[in-house]
This record gives sequence, C-alpha cells and structure tokens, in this order.
Amino acid sequence: MKKYNKVLTLILVVCCAGLMINAVQDAPTDENLEVKIVNDYNIYALPLPDEMSFAGEPVPLSDPDIRERMDRELLVNTYWQSNGLLIMKRARRYFPIIEPLLAKYGLPDDFKYLAVAESALQNNSSPAGAAGFWHFLKSTGREYGLEINDYVDERYNLELATKVAAEYLIKSKERFGSWTLAAAAYNAGNAGISKQQKRQEAFGSYYDLLLNDETSRYLFRILAFKEIMSNPKKYGFNFREQDLYQPIPTYEVVVDTAITDMPAFAKKFNINYKILKLHNPWLRDTYLKNASGKKYTITIPKEGVYSMGQ
Repeated sequence: MKKYNKVLTLILVVCCAGLMINAVQDAPTDENLEVKIVNDYNIYALPLPDEMSFAGEPVPLSDPDIRERMDRELLVNTYWQSNGLLIMKRARRYFPIIEPLLAKYGLPDDFKYLAVAESALQNNSSPAGAAGFWHFLKSTGREYGLEINDYVDERYNLELATKVAAEYLIKSKERFGSWTLAAAAYNAGNAGISKQQKRQEAFGSYYDLLLNDETSRYLFRILAFKEIMSNPKKYGFNFREQDLYQPIPTYEVVVDTAITDMPAFAKKFNINYKILKLHNPWLRDTYLKNASGKKYTITIPKEGVYSMGQ
C-alpha cells in the first residue's frame, strides 16, 4: 500500500509539473498580447456622409471647420458604445411615443434627436436643475404653463413637456428663421443667440457663429445621434429586435380629487407604488394635493406586464 501511494504521488507530481509547463507556455507575453489586441480590436477613422441635414436644412460639410466639428461628435458618440447601445434600446420604447407628439405639435421629426442629446431618453435632471426628457429649468417650465411644486412636476410628463418644447422651438424658429438656430437657442437661450448675432454681426446661419463650447457642439451632437441611430450597423452597432426595450401597453385614468395615499391608490390597479411612479414620474410625493379639482391623467400599465411579489 505504501509503495502504491508513492507511485501515485509521483504520477501526480509529474502531471502537475506538465500542467504548469503548459500554463507557462500558453500564458500571454507582452509581445503576443500586443499582437492579439491589434488583431482583435481596431479603431477606425469614420468617413463623413456626403450630405447631412437637420429638419430639412443642409449642413455645410464643405467647410473645413464644420467637417472637423462634425467628425468630432461622430467619433465621440460612435466609440462611446455602451451609451449608444443603451440609447438605441430606449429609443425603441420612446420614439413611438415622441414621434406622433412632434407631428401633433408641429415640430420636424429630427427634433427627437434633440431629446436624445438632452437626456439620453431618460427622465433625469442636469446639474443646473433642468429636468425631464426635454430638460426644462423650473423658470422656463412655469413660464410655459407647467405645474411644478412639491407634489407635481410636469417637466417629467412626456406629453406635456413635448408640447412646451414645441412651443418654445416654434417661437425660436419664428424669431431666427431656421430650425437649426432654434435648436441652438434651445441650448443657449433666445437671448444668448441674439446677443451673439449682434456682437458678431452674423444674422444668417448657426454655422457662422462663434459660440461657447457647449452650444458650438450642441447641434453637431444632435446630428451625430441622427446619423448613428439611423444607420446603426454602419457604425458597428448590432442588435436584435428582442434586445431592444419594447413599448409597454398602458391605459389612462383621470382623477380630479386629491390622492391621500399613493401606494393604496396603486394597489387599486394591481400595481405597486414603484410601478406607478415609473409610469408617472411627474408625481413627486406619496400623496397628491388637489384642492382646485384639477384633472390629472395618470398612466397605468395593463395587467400582467409586471410580475410583482405578493
């Protein structure tokens, strides 16, 4: 038995030594790792399209300054792959909601990419306090009739916020004469664009103005999202329909009274408070004051969409 154990031990030692030798031989060296990276991962310069436009207005790509600014945003947003793919996933859910709203309120379809540039299609807020898909400041939202208080913030109501965005942009278009300048004014403000036009004596085109870094990049970011999201495979984004976030079937409930207990209200529709808030992020607290009897439209997902613990 002892002799057998010694033989077995020797066999194990030899086998382990062989595995270690193979492991060392297969371990990547600096040289073959470098070759592997070069072969498996490549970054390419991107050829710009021959023509580009925003809301039917052509981009002067023959201008070297314009070409380089467009090239920058196309590169940045193509190679920020995780962000780009997430936006495309969200677009499958939200573009079918946004597109008919833009048509309803008189905006060109390209403005859906402005919402992408503002919020990445999320009901979030910026460091400056702008909120919702369209990133309105409180002052602007209230100026255009949105209710904003501790209980309700209609900047987070997609339909109402899209209506306000349309009103703002249409007024800007009437003031400046182009959708491109209207989009720039959405970022810099109407007064900001007017001031720079007067200072620079340049009243024609957005592309003729020298603006701050954020506004000078703004329109090109929108154009980059339009180009990449319209041609995802061209820019290396590959996905299946089932990979995208699908629209969620819902129905609407109108309330004209106070809601004293939002979690209890949610349970009446076989959902919980979390799901209620996901579909109605404009409701900001666990109750709703409504002394005036205002009519609020609350979105409820159809039964069976979510599986919730009992």
